[in-house]
Amino acid sequence: MKVFNQPLGGNEMARFGGPATMMRLPAAASPEGLDVGFIGIPMDHGTSNRSGTRLGPRQIRDESRMLRPYNMATGAAPFDHLQVADLGDVAINTFDLKKTVDIITDHYRKVLAHDVIPLTLGGDHTLTWPILRAMKEKYGPVALIHIDAHADINEHMFGETVAHGCPFRRAWEDECLINDRVFQIGLRGTGYAADDFDWARRQGWTVVQAEECWGKSLVRLMEIVRERIGELPVYISYDIDSLDPAFAPGTGTVEPGGLSTWQALEIIRGCAGLNIVGGDLVEVSPPYDPSGNTALIGANLLYEMLCVLPGVPQHPSRFSGLTF
Repeated sequence: MKVFNQPLGGNEMARFGGPATMMRLPAAASPEGLDVGFIGIPMDHGTSNRSGTRLGPRQIRDESRMLRPYNMATGAAPFDHLQVADLGDVAINTFDLKKTVDIITDHYRKVLAHDVIPLTLGGDHTLTWPILRAMKEKYGPVALIHIDAHADINEHMFGETVAHGCPFRRAWEDECLINDRVFQIGLRGTGYAADDFDWARRQGWTVVQAEECWGKSLVRLMEIVRERIGELPVYISYDIDSLDPAFAPGTGTVEPGGLSTWQALEIIRGCAGLNIVGGDLVEVSPPYDPSGNTALIGANLLYEMLCVLPGVPQHPSRFSGLTF
């Protein structure tokens, strides 16, 4: 009988002790034998405003100590079905962003060779492009669910083509994406031109601006997303600044009018049943997160991604049935 790794429980070791890994899971030196690996990318040299996301993976891991193994809303029990471990951090080049991009692609190429699903702790959003390059080598072009305040489709920033505002333009150029299966959710704020979000629409991407989500459940939206993606391989990229800064102030480029935490949960839980091949949670900046709540939310959203991976049954809770 296969024995699955389990998070270290709060009754075995106080929450403020134990290993500094994601959910206090075992650390693994190799992806061999795993189904899922948590991977940190401690980088912020792709940011354009407030830095600090290099510290994101460590803080997300620290705040993940409060997570427990069973999802009480969806009934998901990922550690009963998947072999999961923390694979540590990518050894990025602190001084060279372009070299770092190639380092990330090479690192994920090796992880994917073991048929491991990577869930990434960021780090700034530049990192998604090199991950998608490795995904393309493994799966071909993939569908994309991108939750963000910003489209990240800039042609360049300060004359540079590698930055956290450019990853999905670069991924498109590298033919990493299935264009009519790309969904961008939560975009908002000010722009440099009235048609800033329209480049994505011209490629066939579906853009759901934040204003369309205000005051609504996003359950129906995710039903539509699932219908359109079907069985195609799909990657989830979650920028924490998609959330309103009332929920997640600890990030570099905050925008008012964002999603709520319950909408974030609806989005990720709505991915259950999809052929998810990887995901990331990016742009947590601990210097602007004095309470730790932004990193705590990030840790929870990564856990929710784990709960909707293929092979994890869903058994929704029996709620009260009361109307109130």
